[in-house]
Amino acid sequence: MVSERFLVTGAFGCIGAWTVKRLVDEGVPVTTFDLPGEPARLKLVMEPEALAKVNVLAGDITDEAAFERAVVDNGITRVIHLAALQVPFVRANPVLGARVNVVGTAIVLETIRKHAAQVSGLVYASSIAVYGPASMYPPGPLVHDAPLAPATLYGVSKLANEEWARIYWQDYGVPSVGLRPFFVYGPGRDQGVSSTPTKAMVSAAIGRPYHISFGGSAVYQHAEDVAAAMILAARAMPQGAPVFNLGGTTADMPEIVRAIEAAAPEMQGRITFEPTPLFTPEGVDGSPVEGAIGPIRWRALADGVRQTMEHVRVAAASGRIDLDRAIG
Repeated sequence: MVSERFLVTGAFGCIGAWTVKRLVDEGVPVTTFDLPGEPARLKLVMEPEALAKVNVLAGDITDEAAFERAVVDNGITRVIHLAALQVPFVRANPVLGARVNVVGTAIVLETIRKHAAQVSGLVYASSIAVYGPASMYPPGPLVHDAPLAPATLYGVSKLANEEWARIYWQDYGVPSVGLRPFFVYGPGRDQGVSSTPTKAMVSAAIGRPYHISFGGSAVYQHAEDVAAAMILAARAMPQGAPVFNLGGTTADMPEIVRAIEAAAPEMQGRITFEPTPLFTPEGVDGSPVEGAIGPIRWRALADGVRQTMEHVRVAAASGRIDLDRAIG
């Protein structure tokens, strides 16, 4: 795979950091493209000698010329596009949210159109937020062709990206794969409305109580497993511009709490939650994506929670995690 050169946008985010880690572990050249700042999540999941192998570029995804230079100058062959503002930030500043989430994705697509001979793979993160609330759908896992009805501006921006990708395939033959994560958890997940289960894991790992901000059933996916799926899709690149839901473990919030308490028995009764679910379906059918790109390894929820908490304890002991930021 020495001929591969990946560029990861939004690499300072949670999924981005795990994506970079996995690629570096494989020995694949990686360039990151993100706003200037401290790569706290990269430092959390990677050892310093591994992080030193990464070509870190400062750039704004809304700067078309800068992004094109990053692709061309570094001989990029595959792009994993994760740069985006999440639900609360889009709600607080809708114009900026549209600029980053939608215009940024348009710039990625246009750059790849212009350099199609060089770039052979594009995977971008859509979101489960393109769907409506659970009450819209019949019981059981959400089917692949369930109707889309985003309930937030963030979800609308992600749906717009899916349509941009579809038309770029239709009009220009630019292939892409969109993946819709559900509720991502794990080290580095410290932003977004669905981040509070991870914050509860971090809190419990250091002996602090925590109240999770929502309840209900949902699909949970460890961030490293989502990163692995992104990389797998970038290499498989089925024809067209398909979009897939990602699988994982369907669990209700009491199961999350039990997994936390199993990893920290001394926290029994100290992790609580609001009963109201978020604006999402209760589950999804993740089999179509595996039929297109190959098997995805989803770790068991209990293992993922325990590994997250163990990682936090080690990081806290070595000063590699800002606990106030991680808990919020």
